[in-house]
Amino acid sequence: MIKTHLIKAAATFCVAAAALTIPVKAETVKVGVLHSLSGTMAISETSLRDVLLFTFDEINKAGGVMGKQIEPVVVDGASNWPLFAEKAKQLLEVDKTAVTFGCWTSVSRKSVLPVYEKNNGLLFYPVQYEGEEMSKNIFYTAEAVGQQATPAVDYLLAEGKKKFYLLGSDYVYPQTTNLVLLEYLLSKGVPIANIGGGLSKDKDGKVISAGKYTPFGHTDYQQIVGEIKKFAASGDACVVSTLNGDTNVPFFKEYAAAGLTAEDCPVVSFSISEDEFRGLPADKLVGQLGCWTYFQSIDTPANKKFIDNFMGWLKTTEVPGIVKEGRVTCSPMVLSYNGVYLWKKAVETAKSFDVDKVRTVLESGKISFDGPAGKVTFTKNHHLTKNVFIGETTKDGQFKILKSFKDVYGEPFLKGTFKSAAPAKAAPAKKKKKNA
Repeated sequence: MIKTHLIKAAATFCVAAAALTIPVKAETVKVGVLHSLSGTMAISETSLRDVLLFTFDEINKAGGVMGKQIEPVVVDGASNWPLFAEKAKQLLEVDKTAVTFGCWTSVSRKSVLPVYEKNNGLLFYPVQYEGEEMSKNIFYTAEAVGQQATPAVDYLLAEGKKKFYLLGSDYVYPQTTNLVLLEYLLSKGVPIANIGGGLSKDKDGKVISAGKYTPFGHTDYQQIVGEIKKFAASGDACVVSTLNGDTNVPFFKEYAAAGLTAEDCPVVSFSISEDEFRGLPADKLVGQLGCWTYFQSIDTPANKKFIDNFMGWLKTTEVPGIVKEGRVTCSPMVLSYNGVYLWKKAVETAKSFDVDKVRTVLESGKISFDGPAGKVTFTKNHHLTKNVFIGETTKDGQFKILKSFKDVYGEPFLKGTFKSAAPAKAAPAKKKKKNA
C-alpha cells in the first residue's frame, strides 16, 4: 500500500508525494510522477496521478521491477508550464528518478523536454497530442493525430457531414492538430469555405492558423456558440474540439443552453474522456462523440479486471486527497498504466535501469503489453501501435462504441503529407448527332 507525505508545489496547494510502506531493507527504485494537481488542468491530470500510484502498488505486490520496489516521487506542475521544467529538474537532478510518467498539455511537455534531453532522462507521455516531435528521451504512449483526429474526421465524413468547425484551446496541440486537419479535410474534398473557425495567413498568403482558439480557463463561449449555431444551420455541420481542461465545462453548458444537440451539430472532442464528463451535464450531451484508444465500456475480461482492480484500490488506498466516489477510467489513464508496464518490461529485458539500455530495448519493436484495450507495441519512432475507437456519449457519461480500428500505427509526422483533392474535371460534352 502506498502512503504519502506532502511536498508543497504551489502557494495555494499542497500535493502528496508517495513513499512506500515497504520493509526498511527492501531496495527501491525512484520513479517520478509529474502532473498538474492544481490549476485549470487538475480536472484531467489528478486521475493520472491516481492510476499511476495504483499501478505502482500493483507491480510492487507482484515483486516490483528487477526485484526493486517502486518508490514514487510525486510533484505538482500546478498548470504552470515553467514550473513543470523546474519540477522535472528536481526529479532528475535531486531525486535521481529512473523514469518519469507525466505531463498532459503539449506546452508542459515541451517545457520539460530540454531538461530530459540535457540530463538524458526518460519521460513517458500519455496524452493525445499533435505529433511533429520525436525526442530520444520521450516515449509517447499518447494518441498521435492519425490515431484520433483523422479517424474521427473519416467517421464524420462517412456519416454525411460536410462542414467542420475547428475549435480549440490556444496552445500548440490544438493549433498544430488543426493545421493537419485542415490539410486532411482539403485532401478529402471539403472546400475551404466549409471549414469554420477562421483562417490566419502570413504576409505571403500561407495559412498559419486554422480554427477558433480560447485561452486556458476561458469561460464566456456565448459568441462562439452563436457562431457555431449559424454555421450549423444547414444541418450538415459538426464541431471538432480540441478544448482542454476545465474550459470544456462552460463551452458545453453554453452549447446546451443555445439549444444545440448532437443531432443538429455533433461535437467530437479529443480531450474529453469519461473522467472529464464527471464535471459536465452529461445527460444533456447524449450523442456527442469521442475518439480514443480506450473506452471504459470495452467489454473484455482484461478491461473488466483492470476496472475492478482500480476501483478496489481506490477503496483501500490511504493516499491523502484522492477522490474515491464516482470514479471512472479513461484513455489517458490506461495509456499511463500501459506505459508503466512497458517500461517495466523493457527494464527487465535490458536487465538494467540505464536509460540508454532501456531505450534500445523499447526501440526494438519487440516490447508489447496486453492492456485493457488490447495489445500495444512500441515502434522505433517511440510511438505505439494500438487500437482506436469511436464512441458516442450516453446519459451516464460513458461511451457507446460505434466503430473500431485495429492496430493503428502511431505516426508523429503528418503535417504536409496530405495534398488537396484535385477539382473534379468536367465531363467532355457529347457531340450532337447529325440529323439523317
